[in-house]
Amino acid sequence: MFRCFAFATSLAVLGWLPAARAETPAEWAAKHAQELVELYRQFHQSPELSSQEEQTAARLAEFWKQAGARVHAGVGGHGVVGLIKNGPGPTLMLRTDLDALPVVENTGLVYASQVKVKNKDGSTTGVMHACGHDIHITNLIGVAQFLASHKPAWSGTVMLVGQPAEERGEGAQRMIEDGLFTKFPKPDMALALHVDATLETGKIGYRAGYSLANVDSVDITMRGRGGHGAAPHTTIDPIVQAAQLILSLQTLVSREMNPVEPAVVTVGSIHGGTKHNVIPDTCHLQLTVRSYSDEVRQKLLDGIRRKADAVAEGAGAPKPTIEVLDETTPALFNDAKLVERLLPTFRKTLGESNVVPSEPSMGGEDFSRYGRAGVPIFMFRLGSVEPQRLAGLKRGGQEPPSLHSAVYYPDAEKTLTTGITAMSTAVLDLLAPTK
Repeated sequence: MFRCFAFATSLAVLGWLPAARAETPAEWAAKHAQELVELYRQFHQSPELSSQEEQTAARLAEFWKQAGARVHAGVGGHGVVGLIKNGPGPTLMLRTDLDALPVVENTGLVYASQVKVKNKDGSTTGVMHACGHDIHITNLIGVAQFLASHKPAWSGTVMLVGQPAEERGEGAQRMIEDGLFTKFPKPDMALALHVDATLETGKIGYRAGYSLANVDSVDITMRGRGGHGAAPHTTIDPIVQAAQLILSLQTLVSREMNPVEPAVVTVGSIHGGTKHNVIPDTCHLQLTVRSYSDEVRQKLLDGIRRKADAVAEGAGAPKPTIEVLDETTPALFNDAKLVERLLPTFRKTLGESNVVPSEPSMGGEDFSRYGRAGVPIFMFRLGSVEPQRLAGLKRGGQEPPSLHSAVYYPDAEKTLTTGITAMSTAVLDLLAPTK
């Protein structure tokens, strides 16, 4: 892990000093692109796993302090809150996530992460910003710099939030429970962005309403009576039960859900047994369950319990153990009024063709929890792959690497300048001084 002095970039270089004239966000971002790319690379080379983001949070806090924010650390773990108060007006929250993933980077980049950590079982894993949180962090540093040096252009309070543990779906809730909206001003609205691995640089994607899904993790242990594989009649085979359950679960979506309601039930892991000729006592399954509405979510979870119990009863087996884990993320619902308010601004700033509707995704994001807490939210998607690179992949018959892939990387300069331009312009719109 690198030390703090690695981030000792001068204020003059990164633009905290007041601007000689009223630059646009696009002009400012273009002028500071190289410094911001270098900053991004430093974050990329020093990723930290969920709930371990101590150094990342400390460096982010230092940059926000230098931008004039009143910074509070240790909110809900390694969460950071920075307040920039600039006269009367609404409070607008801007959020970045901080954590990386247990992925061994395989991009071949000269600045690729070499960080490795030990797991609880003593094994070693690489750590990588494979979901673009390093872009998000650098983006919000740039936005803070721009706003701090262009205060005549806006009025109100900007609430900067650096959130830990997004990848585990825990960080937002922990910050809320630690007083994010009671110890600090509850924002009137909140914005965030997220890189998109399939969208061209220079573009942003938007969607009002449901954009990302409820995410539930379910553990099921099918129980039986073990014995010799050559005498199955003396046993109750939990692996056969698990196989039956996997097939039965598919009918939850195909036969019990309204076809127009999105739903996914995936068995991502099944473990049972130790040897060819031994029937075990138990078989363990791990599921991910995705939905949008609370009603569909509950119907899926109830159906999983019902089908697991039915398989066990049919086999004459003990009841299975079924656990819905706490790492649950609610669906992300973008406030329609906030989206409609900002679309003209985005189109005017970036160009009509660069502001495109996004398809809904069954991925999850705990930025949704701020919306559930009563704050109108809008997360937009940020194109992160140069058009030439996307075209080359298409010619070769390849799909772009997805987020969480060991070979995903953003084309940082254009991604950052577009993100800083879009978010800063949104702030100037939402916090425009009253005349």
